[in-house]
Amino acid sequence: MTLDVTAAELHRVSEEWDVLFAAGPGFQSSRAWFEATVQAALPPGCRAEFLLCRDNGRPTAMLPLLHGPGRQVRGLSTVYTCLFQPLLAPGLADPDVRRAGAALGAYCRRWPTLVLDALDPSWPGLAPLLAGLRDGGLHARRFEHFGNWHQPVAGCGWPDYLAARPGRLRETVRRKTRACARDRRVRIELVRSGDGLHRAMAAYEDVYRRSWKPQEAAPGFTAALLPRAAAAGVLRLGVLWSGAQAVAAQYWTVDWTAAGGAATVLKLAHDDAWRPLSPGTVLTGHMIQGLLGEGVAELDFGRGDDPYKAAWSSLRRRRIGVLLANPRDPRGLLALARQSAGAALRETLNRLP
Repeated sequence: MTLDVTAAELHRVSEEWDVLFAAGPGFQSSRAWFEATVQAALPPGCRAEFLLCRDNGRPTAMLPLLHGPGRQVRGLSTVYTCLFQPLLAPGLADPDVRRAGAALGAYCRRWPTLVLDALDPSWPGLAPLLAGLRDGGLHARRFEHFGNWHQPVAGCGWPDYLAARPGRLRETVRRKTRACARDRRVRIELVRSGDGLHRAMAAYEDVYRRSWKPQEAAPGFTAALLPRAAAAGVLRLGVLWSGAQAVAAQYWTVDWTAAGGAATVLKLAHDDAWRPLSPGTVLTGHMIQGLLGEGVAELDFGRGDDPYKAAWSSLRRRRIGVLLANPRDPRGLLALARQSAGAALRETLNRLP
């Protein structure tokens, strides 16, 4: 059997590869997600490239990459990525995954290092893929990347979900939701697509500018992403209004699989001037109630350990990174040594009383 690896920009990746995009873990592995990333979320001086692995001419594996700045090469993940995964043809057996990994590894030896992050360590394809990359001549070192808070909710209704939340949050949701319901100026708008999308997007951007949050790393990403998410049918964009003023906004995506739906909140913000209304909490509760009504099986609170996430969810899982280095390149060998030294130091510090 013949394995062949080529590189292409996204617009040159033909439709025959769409089956691999569709076989990924969700919307963040879709062509639409990568289109938005390439359009609006690449750091300055960087470019995207897709490694395409064919087995006897058939699309087998795809590795989205980010080049730069300089000679750095990493997986095509950004600060907006909650889950990254190299893409494999559906039903690919472990030995074939390993063979594809070996072909990709041999190709990637041209660079000193390659970093993949935002990976799920429980992904079944990870072990055979890493074994293949090692077969291809790369050495691998794992590292911790970030925490991902989530809540299984299959078959759960809003009352049961709310009852399981901490008392402070539970009472805030109940009191402030009742107060909002009594205020005729307050309304919540949910947009999935259609004529109201651009108005809701503008409201989100307006709220974000007035919020406590720092400037976006890629200010154009939301505008590039949301129309694509709406077209794919996965967008849930919520805005809480007081009269003509948007005071809180957030957007989720929903991925439907055989195991049920997984709803991921990607961005949320509120205007602190309206803090007595608790607009962010009220809107999050409203969005979750609607998602439970749709029958989602999991709520995913995205990237990082922000304190509020532990109130809305009870479970934390790891997302990891992998340093892949060419040990025959002095820069690759140095990167491996630094990674090993850092890991040893962290382990020593963790053992101290």
